[in-house]
Amino acid sequence: MNVKRFFAPTAREALRRVKEELGGDAIVLSNRSLDGGVEILALPPDALSRATLAAAAAPIPASARHSGGEVAQADEDFTVSLSAAARRAEVKSWRPFQAKPAAAPAPKVAAVAQRETPAHPEPPHASAPIHNEVPRREPVKEVPSENVMQELTAIRGLIERQLAGFAWNELKRESPVKSRLLGELLEAGFSSALARRLLDHILPEADETAARATLRTLLNRDLLTVGNDTDIIDRGGVYALVGPTGVGKTTTTAKLAARCVVRHGAERVALLTTDGYRIGAHEQLRIYGRILGVAVHAVRDAADLRHTLNDLRHMHMILIDTVGMSQRDRQVAEQTAMLLNAGDVRRLLLLNATARGDTLEDVVRAYSGPDLVGAIVTKVDEAISLAPALDVLIRQELELFYVGNGQRVPEDLHLPNRSYLLHRALKSVPGSSPFRLDGDEAGLITAAVQASGAQLIPGAGVV
Repeated sequence: MNVKRFFAPTAREALRRVKEELGGDAIVLSNRSLDGGVEILALPPDALSRATLAAAAAPIPASARHSGGEVAQADEDFTVSLSAAARRAEVKSWRPFQAKPAAAPAPKVAAVAQRETPAHPEPPHASAPIHNEVPRREPVKEVPSENVMQELTAIRGLIERQLAGFAWNELKRESPVKSRLLGELLEAGFSSALARRLLDHILPEADETAARATLRTLLNRDLLTVGNDTDIIDRGGVYALVGPTGVGKTTTTAKLAARCVVRHGAERVALLTTDGYRIGAHEQLRIYGRILGVAVHAVRDAADLRHTLNDLRHMHMILIDTVGMSQRDRQVAEQTAMLLNAGDVRRLLLLNATARGDTLEDVVRAYSGPDLVGAIVTKVDEAISLAPALDVLIRQELELFYVGNGQRVPEDLHLPNRSYLLHRALKSVPGSSPFRLDGDEAGLITAAVQASGAQLIPGAGVV
């Protein structure tokens, strides 16, 4: 096997060189600290398979053959691998060998070590099954054992955790402030990917006050928000509110309609609903429509939607309340296609502020598309931290239109206040919280993330 040696001043640089030359699936055999840096020994991903196949194709020793060239089964220096089916057939058909007189005809028995085929074999009797025939051994292609591969994967994970631990200790030594901020960002609910990207812009020698100021400035710069109602209420158009079940689409639709009625009048606003599944969903929107004095229309399918939108084209704003469904439901794609083919319909994705970051990431991925123009974050009043929601918005470059913090229509819908949102996102976790990280637990978390496949090393970014 062709073992390659990689040497670099830091573990981060050594791992980066491994990936550049051997790929992300390289097999790391060892690592150690030397004077001036870190040494890593690694193999290409397919090295084990090639070595095993080469061993399988090696020539059979001469001592393991008879004069006729066939393999001797009784030779103790050579063992031959049979498939499970062949072994079962051989055991089933074995019979003790009985010596016969020289004049007697030889029995038609297939030998284990050598097979003789007569020039004109006699066909067996139809009613007499042959029990003493042994299947011909076919060469078996050797492949790496599944257990061996699992063990190698486990060893690789352990090594990667060790390397992540080395890098974490290096980060703590070079910049205690950055390591402390990393722990706080992870506590708040920010992803490792965004936390690392932010910390890469902070100088190692920066003091805590300057580092926190830089962190807030970076978040404020990367968070996209609308500045006023001009971007949606005054501009008008057709907007469909989409998202998972229970995120507050119907209530938010009524809140937006109320803001538009105040500016442009009830006769310039129309409400549509495609939710014919939930009991009372259509009636709930009709109640809001009667209170606001706005007409409510129900549509059944894509053709009905296009026809209704054409009839209402003179309206300043049309809001569509859609069916709520899990982001993993295949009908999400069908709903997206229906809205995309209905005309100039723009979608607003509703995100639950109380959801985990990986769940929100899954939602955005499922509902993404060219007609997705922004997001509305709901249930802000119920969330402990806004870090997961802001993290997804920043990494996906999704513009935030509104935040909802209650059920009142229209009072509990607000334009995003960036200072308030960042304050809620960066708020320290109480010391009594079971989710507070102590000591080197932030390093353990990043090491676990790396072992799971993301390969994120503290202070090194993505390698």
